[in-house]
Amino acid sequence: MTALLADANIQGHIARLVARMQGETWREFWDHLELRYLTFADIGLDPADKDSLVWQRCQEYGVILLTNNRRKDAVDSLEATIREQSTSESLPVFTIGDADNLLTDDEYADRVIDRLFRYLFEIDNIRGTGRLYLP
Repeated sequence: MTALLADANIQGHIARLVARMQGETWREFWDHLELRYLTFADIGLDPADKDSLVWQRCQEYGVILLTNNRRKDAVDSLEATIREQSTSESLPVFTIGDADNLLTDDEYADRVIDRLFRYLFEIDNIRGTGRLYLP
């Protein structure tokens, strides 16, 4: 079983994406991977928690973090955390190039879903890659 978690600032975007992933077109893949969609509360997080804690909790629980395309150079930013703490066994973080497009462009959403499913089917082969971009 694999679980997905939306970063705090794109929860609505990912909820829409997940609903599409569970729809008729993609449902077979969702079911085959036994995917679940979790919230911050499900793994003991608060949306205000630091990026470093979010990343660490995702690694601890084996949860795939989906983020928006953002850059922060703070010492506890997601990028800094990945660079400093990632190992060859760490799950990647999936960053959506334009999360707002998920709300309005079904073709874009389908490209994101297609790429995400391709990655999830080979998750053990992409551990340790840090951050991967969608689509």
